[in-house]
Amino acid sequence: MGSPTGRAPKLAPPPRERRHTLFFLEAIRDFSPVFLDTEIDATRLLADRERARADGLRRSVTGYVLVAAGGVLARHPEANAAYRGGLRPRVARFSTVAGKITLDRTLDGTRVVLSTVVPEPHTAGLAEVQRRLDRAREGDPAELPEFAGIRALHALPWLRGRRRFARAARDLTLRPLITGTFAVTSLGHRPVDGFHSVGGTTITLGVGRIVERPVVRDGAIVAAPVLRLSLAFDHRVIDGAEAADVLAEIREALQEWPAPAGAPDRPAADARTAG
Repeated sequence: MGSPTGRAPKLAPPPRERRHTLFFLEAIRDFSPVFLDTEIDATRLLADRERARADGLRRSVTGYVLVAAGGVLARHPEANAAYRGGLRPRVARFSTVAGKITLDRTLDGTRVVLSTVVPEPHTAGLAEVQRRLDRAREGDPAELPEFAGIRALHALPWLRGRRRFARAARDLTLRPLITGTFAVTSLGHRPVDGFHSVGGTTITLGVGRIVERPVVRDGAIVAAPVLRLSLAFDHRVIDGAEAADVLAEIREALQEWPAPAGAPDRPAADARTAG
């Protein structure tokens, strides 16, 4: 039966520049995601960003999320981990924290998703995290060394590149370098309130836009800037209660930015239920 227009569709291989994304999607098929989300009063976060802007400094929301989440994951080694399935399943619990951030870039004329890993974002500090993000966002992806591995993968024949990516994805020792130990992805630059994404890590955070919404303060309803933050977790590694703790602590860190003097490293736990 012919096509509705009477013309056969044009068939072609996927763009070479998107191969890494297709290989990645194959590699995470056994991921077992569960999704959570919350809303964050971003008043203090935006005030801090305005103070930085007055000093001529750029601060992105994803940078704040990377720093806050890095500190929380350092306190949650159970979630700062990765799983490899098969006949001999293994769980790797990492001694370092590394945050992967996804980027909307154009490589050789094709719009693609690229990623870069920021090691120890909570100890590197917001200024260094922002420097790394700006470099990855503004530099030429055809030249930046951060994307050399992706470019090399694109240059290989399809099957060879697919096998190489699969081998690297199964090597748990490489995870902090390639995918990070947690991931942050954002669509907040568009009118997207919230979304859920699987970043190939046990914890993936999805950042939506900040928009004025009604909130309750001291018993009164007022308008405040609200950020929607989602969390996807791999149920093979942790359960819902642990994931909820992680999301709650990230929420608190962002709402109370910067942390008040004398604040405890970890908030007291509320009553918990198994997830």
